[in-house]
Amino acid sequence: MSNEKVNRVVLIGTGAVGCSYAYSLINQGVVEELVLIDVNEAKSEGEAMDLNHGMPFAPSPTKVWNGSYKDCEGADLVVITAGLAQKPGETRLQLVEKNTKIFKQIVAQIMENNFNGIFLVATNPVDILTYVTYKESGLPKERVIGSGTVLDSARLRFALGQYFNIDTRNVHAAIIGEHGDTELPVWSHAFIGVRPLETILAAKKDVKKECLEDIFVNVRDAAYQIIERKGATFYGIGMSLVRITKAILNNENSILTVSSYLDGEYGHKDVYVGVPSIINRSGIREIIKIDLNEKETEQFNHSVSVLKETMNSGISS
Repeated sequence: MSNEKVNRVVLIGTGAVGCSYAYSLINQGVVEELVLIDVNEAKSEGEAMDLNHGMPFAPSPTKVWNGSYKDCEGADLVVITAGLAQKPGETRLQLVEKNTKIFKQIVAQIMENNFNGIFLVATNPVDILTYVTYKESGLPKERVIGSGTVLDSARLRFALGQYFNIDTRNVHAAIIGEHGDTELPVWSHAFIGVRPLETILAAKKDVKKECLEDIFVNVRDAAYQIIERKGATFYGIGMSLVRITKAILNNENSILTVSSYLDGEYGHKDVYVGVPSIINRSGIREIIKIDLNEKETEQFNHSVSVLKETMNSGISS
């Protein structure tokens, strides 16, 4: 048995989101060990077998197996995608009570097995369930992270890239707040390449601010549109989770709009919400404070208040 340290990720939940994450993880060669855990053991076992059969074509070897909560001991990262999915017409916040109960059981079992790594939560409503994970685990706030508005920001970057005919990777724009109906775009700090979006708007008469509002509404409601057409969203969030995983395991100090615990930042306390944060091997190194304009500040405060109201009524039981 080698004593060489390898990166181990434990994935809880092998539904569509979990499997999209696992598949992307292997295709990008991010980890050495990937453990799959699901309440349906036959399902996670089948997924592990299927993923292993593609290993000859992966960029680097990954040991994948159907495991148990005992495998959380020594794991670097536990990613939770388990829980009930959003149904057509259902908001992410309506899921809160059902998934809070599930999460309390999951986190208890993980912590009973001496887990001392980083949590990454993707299950909706993600901000609230990240808060539940933080409270139930007892880990420092820096080591409990939610996927937040990383996917929403990616959707916005993609849409702006299409609109301006610019590579989406050269579009720098963020959505912050709740991962859901009250999220907001930070237009005041959006850039196309090195040019501020506001500069482009001033120079191009054919680009109207109303077009940007339409883009944002489509981004905000994207999940509803996808669920209506195919029943669930999973590829985008799977790749978003891999991006966060790489930032953690590679000690990147990357800036991503993850769900982070506010302790006075932006004038709020004791809440998890999507804000730009520096991510590295220790988790959330630092929350970046953006100077929001008056409208953005008002929208962000509203988003946080909605989250807190829902949290107070939904997770007390």
